[in-house]
Amino acid sequence: MDVAFFSPFYGLVSVSTAAAPPINDMNTHPDTSASHLPTPQQSDPLFSTILDLLLDAVCVVDAQGYFVFASAACEAIFGYTPQEMIGRRMIDMVAPQDRERTLQAAHNVMAGQSHLHFENRYVRKDGKLIDLMWSARWSEVDQVRIAVARDISARKRAQALQTATNAISEAAHEAKDMRELLQRVHQIIDALLPCLAFAVALRDESRQQLEFPYLVLDGDAGTDRPTPMVQAFCDDIIRSPDPRHSPQQVAVPGPEDAASWLGVPLITQQGVMGALVLKSHSNAVQDQETLQCIATQVASAVERRRLYASLQFMAHFDPLTGLVNRTMLHDRLSRALERAGRDGLFLCVLYLDLDGFKQINDSLGHSAGDSLLKAFAQRLKACFRSYDTVARVGGDEFVVLLESTAPMDGAWVIAHKIGATFDTPFDINGQQLNIQTSIGSASYPEHGSNEHELLQHADNSMYRMKKAGGHGAR
Repeated sequence: MDVAFFSPFYGLVSVSTAAAPPINDMNTHPDTSASHLPTPQQSDPLFSTILDLLLDAVCVVDAQGYFVFASAACEAIFGYTPQEMIGRRMIDMVAPQDRERTLQAAHNVMAGQSHLHFENRYVRKDGKLIDLMWSARWSEVDQVRIAVARDISARKRAQALQTATNAISEAAHEAKDMRELLQRVHQIIDALLPCLAFAVALRDESRQQLEFPYLVLDGDAGTDRPTPMVQAFCDDIIRSPDPRHSPQQVAVPGPEDAASWLGVPLITQQGVMGALVLKSHSNAVQDQETLQCIATQVASAVERRRLYASLQFMAHFDPLTGLVNRTMLHDRLSRALERAGRDGLFLCVLYLDLDGFKQINDSLGHSAGDSLLKAFAQRLKACFRSYDTVARVGGDEFVVLLESTAPMDGAWVIAHKIGATFDTPFDINGQQLNIQTSIGSASYPEHGSNEHELLQHADNSMYRMKKAGGHGAR
């Protein structure tokens, strides 16, 4: 019999088929051979030639849901020859997650509703998922559904990639820190390529080693160390002589789960900054192409987050010593005063200045002076609790902010304890340098009720000690 319908792709389409034989099991017709079915070749050779030249697939499915006709284009799209498709149940080829709504759409078509531009996913013969767009109608006389399918996998993949790159760009602006950014990148990529494991490695130029700011191995987000294989894989990607080549792949040894590690370099204008790697079960070639497309966006997002973190650090910390700077000190002191006034806390401000630093700086050079300041800052910070504020406010001047719920020892006692820690000489470029400090102090509320008054009192106290000979506390 001849069946015709209008396709939005090609206009009027007509195929010749016959009613399918009765069903004898759940999956196939008793006779899956196409020899008993009249074909377009038998009815109209010219039309058959035209039909076989169509890039889209033309399919006919009977009332029980079995293919009774498939055009030549089906093989390129589904991987099955037309002869292999005839007698096969349509729903068995649909991706499991799309079957329920596909059956509902088929029911609507059989109820007389022509269905245009219906999208779902099929599983090819090779196991690969493909996205299709269907237009279908029901022939009541012939009791068959006639449909034309177009492969839109490339378009859907491009849309998904665009959505992912937009989401990564948004994450770069919205994430509070590097870990939150990479966690969101993981979620975005996982929606495209389900990841069994995921890691981002960044190269630390100062220490010439790899750091893993984000690492999830086999679903364990608490893992903080990469396996030797992951470490070596990331090293290979970053140190490749041609990092702009296609992504690398390495099979996972062990059970027959067909999982593999895929990796791409994270490249910026300055060069390779790191690597993004994941372990996946899905199609390796397609995954590699997807990773390659979004790697540049991920690298840009990571670079932006690094720059933002660097600017934040520069705004709040001293670049030489890593201590809190003057701006952050004032902010913390202001907040501490609010808590002290509200909760009755005790505050103490210490002002420190290195004795004889100018002579050392002039005689040994600024490089030695910088080294001394860094060593002094580390030793000073080690004198206090992790939540105490130790700041460098200029040249060789430092401030310590202490707060407590109970009265502290006298400031002079604290200052003498600090001074004792500097009895041991500093080893700077092979030279032993004996450095002491002049220390002044101020307490809230005895010496002031605001930032300026406390800092001024402690500073004046320190200078009085320095004029008196230094090396002590007032």
